[in-house]
Amino acid sequence: MADRQASAVGVGAVTRMMEIQATSETVFAYFIDPGRLVRWMGISATLEPRPGGIFRLDYGDARGVVRGEYLVVEPPTRVVFTWGWEDPEDLIQPGQSTVEVTIEQLDRSSRLTLRHTGLTGPSRVSHAEGWDWFLPRLAEAAAGGS
Repeated sequence: MADRQASAVGVGAVTRMMEIQATSETVFAYFIDPGRLVRWMGISATLEPRPGGIFRLDYGDARGVVRGEYLVVEPPTRVVFTWGWEDPEDLIQPGQSTVEVTIEQLDRSSRLTLRHTGLTGPSRVSHAEGWDWFLPRLAEAAAGGS
């Protein structure tokens, strides 16, 4: 993973990089296929992976529901979507932040870079912790783990 301190205190952004033992096509699918997305994050998802299409992820617990829309879908190297919580009390509302994922194919693996921008204060810290929890789960799922 990237330097946690630098990304957690950066100006409105969280950035994470990791190598995943899977092809870029496989990793990309975990951001556009509802069944694959919920293997590493949430309990149900409604996804329309096209510019303007919905991105909605239900965590099924106190975290609530994230809603956004896809801005860019470029298989298998890049996907960008907005991100915000449906709970009106949350600091980050739908459309207020953006997640950009780039995937680079390496010899026998892929390098994933995730950049979450538009975060403020405590939401930056909590989202950094969230990505630190979920991205290893993505790596395991994409590599064929449980």
